[in-house]
Amino acid sequence: MLHLSNVRKCFAGPASREVLSNVSLDVAPGEYVAIVGESGVGKSTLLNVIAGLDRPDAGEVMVDGQPVTELDDDALTLLRRHKIGFVFQAFHVLPYLDVARNVELPLALLGVAGAERDARVARLLEAVRLANRARSLPRELSGGELQRVAIARALVHLPRLVLADEPTGNLDPQTAAEVLALLRDTLRDNGAAGILVTHSREAARTADRVLRLTHAGLSAVP
Repeated sequence: MLHLSNVRKCFAGPASREVLSNVSLDVAPGEYVAIVGESGVGKSTLLNVIAGLDRPDAGEVMVDGQPVTELDDDALTLLRRHKIGFVFQAFHVLPYLDVARNVELPLALLGVAGAERDARVARLLEAVRLANRARSLPRELSGGELQRVAIARALVHLPRLVLADEPTGNLDPQTAAEVLALLRDTLRDNGAAGILVTHSREAARTADRVLRLTHAGLSAVP
């Protein structure tokens, strides 16, 4: 599902530095992988490279058989729209849209018909236990509820790959555990691959395997 080979990324400027070096990774459909590492080691940059938001300076990135590193901007947009779901620590929900409208955004961009769109949104809101908040605005929700909205939005279009960047950083332990269980179970039910970037040992333990990112690349955590 996901294949990285010898990926390298540098940031230019007066203090040019190499952020990613010799990063290789394979993730199978249905597999859930956690990536841990010190702050500033490049975990978020790695997710951006996988999604084609940043271009690597060397190496190969393949998502569901498509060569991300060879696609132009329009093709990358379509790849992300159809096959990738994002879950961010900062939620990134639109404040002027209610919960249901936030969740349906990926389906609207894909042109999914109204009845099918409403049915999918309803199923996801039920799964994240927000069916009774469908018409609520983001300002009326708690942090845990907002994160569940973000997860529903990331999964509603049945992506082949889900990228989660510190999705529980703002949540209390109980809510964090619920959010992680939901994410893990939904990935497995849909046969999607998932990558979780986290500082939390508890969050990492929910994954099928844990990898540590350093400036030398990725290595398995026992």
